[in-house]
Amino acid sequence: MTARMKNPAAVLPSAMKGIGGLVQAIGEGGLEHAVQELVALRASQVNGCAACVHGHVVNLRGAGESEERIASVVAWREAPFYTDAERAALALAEYATRIADQSRDRVPDEVWDEAADHFDERELSALILTIGLTNMFNRINVTIQEPAGTTWG
Repeated sequence: MTARMKNPAAVLPSAMKGIGGLVQAIGEGGLEHAVQELVALRASQVNGCAACVHGHVVNLRGAGESEERIASVVAWREAPFYTDAERAALALAEYATRIADQSRDRVPDEVWDEAADHFDERELSALILTIGLTNMFNRINVTIQEPAGTTWG
């Protein structure tokens, strides 16, 4: 499969500046890299973005994550491989990604409170920005049919 077009962020160079600023801000938030990647992988799975799923799996492997943890993200609630903090981040990611599936209380207080129990305000900010940026990339890649394993820039 080939993409319908080049990635819009590559076509419009100013977009890369904004994306770069968000990536830098996320890095300044103090959120563990593994949490960022696990959350991004889960959001990408929910959204069916093959390019992003592939990229986050590659990133997690490169960071030394176990195959058990990588393969089980799709079933994180049942799998024993995640910390309470990672579970809270994954729950927040799912609710923030599936906002259209909720009629009310799109991110329930108990999900928010659990995340807030594990992450400070800077880390929560990085977590929320990670979820939002991942969802943006998922929507771009699904729309242009970006194939897995593609690099752009």
